[in-house]
Amino acid sequence: MSPVVTGMGVEAGAQTARARALAVLRVRSRALAVALLPAAAAVILLSGAWSGHLTGRGWDAARWAVTALALLVLLAAGGVAVVVARARPAVTPTVVIAEESAPDLYRLVRDLADRLDVPAPSAIALTPDCDSWLEDRTHPAHAPPPQEQEEPADADGRAYRRTAAAPVLVIGSPFLWWMRVGELRAVLAPVVAGTGPSAHPDIAAARRFVRGLDAAVAVSASGSRCRLFRMVCAGLGWVSRLLLRGCRVHAAEMERGVAAAAAERAQAVDYGLRIVAQEQVGLAYAGWDRLLTRVALPAWRMGRWPSRLDAGVVAALTELSRRDRLAEGFASRLGERPACDLLEEPGAVDEAVSLLAARLFHGGPAESGPDWSPVEWQEYPEEVVDRTWRTDAARLHRALDALGVRRTAGSAACDAGGPTLARVLDHLTDPVPATGARPAARGPAPGEDEEELSGTTARSAALAARLSAELAREEASAAPAAGSAAPDVPAGQAACDSVLWDDRALPLFPLQAPRTAREVLTDHITAMVCCAAADTSGATPALDWLDGPSLLVDGERAADLTPRVLSLVERGDPDPLRAWLTELGIRPEKPVRLV
Repeated sequence: MSPVVTGMGVEAGAQTARARALAVLRVRSRALAVALLPAAAAVILLSGAWSGHLTGRGWDAARWAVTALALLVLLAAGGVAVVVARARPAVTPTVVIAEESAPDLYRLVRDLADRLDVPAPSAIALTPDCDSWLEDRTHPAHAPPPQEQEEPADADGRAYRRTAAAPVLVIGSPFLWWMRVGELRAVLAPVVAGTGPSAHPDIAAARRFVRGLDAAVAVSASGSRCRLFRMVCAGLGWVSRLLLRGCRVHAAEMERGVAAAAAERAQAVDYGLRIVAQEQVGLAYAGWDRLLTRVALPAWRMGRWPSRLDAGVVAALTELSRRDRLAEGFASRLGERPACDLLEEPGAVDEAVSLLAARLFHGGPAESGPDWSPVEWQEYPEEVVDRTWRTDAARLHRALDALGVRRTAGSAACDAGGPTLARVLDHLTDPVPATGARPAARGPAPGEDEEELSGTTARSAALAARLSAELAREEASAAPAAGSAAPDVPAGQAACDSVLWDDRALPLFPLQAPRTAREVLTDHITAMVCCAAADTSGATPALDWLDGPSLLVDGERAADLTPRVLSLVERGDPDPLRAWLTELGIRPEKPVRLV
């Protein structure tokens, strides 16, 4: 059984970490001993021949066989050792913050390290996530510029410890915009405290060994790099995985000991404020998740990326706090200095993090272009919401055309000027197909799942299948080409290094599962209704910080539209939707403008 590290003291946690680090290093020593064993046997046999004791045909054959085996094993072990030592470990894509662009933030971290009596991190980077951690980037490809052992910390002449081997402090960007300065310091205290155990040579060596093994496994699985040496790569992967299994438990316990020691060391720093700060961490995560899935994702699908996501999370969390009353004393808290004031140019940093978020969560290009441009929040309703509605409405009518759905005689005069909502309603509610229409689809289209179309009428299922197929084709043809980008992107600048970051795996963290056919149909009909409302009744597109694109009617958000559309899709009952249209003065027979 592994020892319990929760609640242990600083020294006990550090001792546990060092003991486990030595166990990891013993795995490395045993592997070296096994690799040298055939060579030792070959030396014994050769020495016996030179001394005249082990002679004869049998001993000669054994000498040649063991010597050949020893050479092969040494060659293989040397190759594995070179790959483990030189393979580039995976690093998190981040936006690196230079010290001259955030001197106050670096000063806060250095003062925190001084209070904790640990080395200061070698650099600071931001990630579009609600988390903070230390990341070792001592590999030459990842290491920050070298620093002197002792440097002046401030005008008072105090010195702080900052070494090139110290890990990089990665901070979740939403924390900087949402948290106050004191809260950020309290949240970072246990993270910065982890630089102390990281400086221990045994722990550092054990971590390098584990990271090297992990990188070697990745190299062995890279067909593009080792196409001509598949057997060698298979052997490399087998050895690396064997060693990883041998030290996995010890490495996990080592990290738990480091975390326990760091948490215990940070207890004396802003302990009371840390409780409040942890509440803000949970609130930030909730607001960030809703902002990405409901606000940023529709823009990314349109080829636009919001350039101020971190500023948007403040608006989203403010609205969340106002609606659900999650943050007590909210008004007084906003009067304190926000942590983003520690940056010299928060707007440029926010833009760089927003572009990185689009790459990580959606797989967008590394730089702006004609089909991938930034959008400001004040432009979002017109540039994203309205365009999304009209694009979906146009796709809906193209699907009706493909199904052979014609205009009814009663609506031909009104429908002559363009597509109408009435055409959609008639198709989904008529008991028989319109004259000249093709028969409705019986069952799912190729590639469609029966379960995805369950809960819809037969005419709705046919339209949903057609829409899903067309949408899949559009997404496949318009998938953003993965550009080259390094894992560290300087603020306001996209770097290029495809070797460090394999873009073929993008998006790394997809936000949502693929939509079902029924959801696709519901979204398209809702978009058509919104277009009709905007063109015939003066309704306007808007941005809801928590729910994404929304429709404003007389200044009020139309929150009751979705259940009425579902009634039409699932039961073929248009009455709730028609009543809603009549109540708001929306004319379904009037043509609407499409893209």
